[in-house]
Amino acid sequence: MFASPVSGYLLRYAADAGFRTLLVEPDAGRAEAARMAGFPVLTAMPEDLDDADVVVTDHHRDELGVLLRDALATKARWVGIMGNPRHAGPHVAALTDLGVDAADIARVHRPIGLNIGSRIPPEIAISTLAGLLADRNSRPGGFAF
Repeated sequence: MFASPVSGYLLRYAADAGFRTLLVEPDAGRAEAARMAGFPVLTAMPEDLDDADVVVTDHHRDELGVLLRDALATKARWVGIMGNPRHAGPHVAALTDLGVDAADIARVHRPIGLNIGSRIPPEIAISTLAGLLADRNSRPGGFAF
C-alpha cells in the first residue's frame, strides 16, 4: 500500500522473487506516476486478497486507517506496516477510531522485515521481502537454523 521509494523497490524485488505484486494507491497523481513506472495499481483495496501479504510502506498517510481496515476485512494471510518499534504505531489509533476490534488490530505486524539494520529504501525492501519469505516458509529468519 502507498507509492513510496520503499514500495517501488519492494514491488520490483518481490516480482523477481515470484510474488504477484499490486500497488494500492488512492491518490490519483501518485497512482498515475506508479503506473508510468510500470507497476499495476489500484486506487482501493481489493476484496479478493485470499492468502495475500499486505505491506504498508507509508505510515503518515491520512488514508492509513481506512485502507488497513479494508485489508484486515479480507482473507489476507499477513498484514504489516513499516515503522520504528520504539514509537507507537499511528495505525493503532486510526483503526481504533474506525471501530476495528482490538484482535484485528493485533494482526498488524510492526515492524516489518528482518532486523538487518536497514536504513535506505532498497535495504528496507530487501529486509521486508526476506521477512515475508521467512514467514511464508515458517522460518525464523536471521542466521538461526
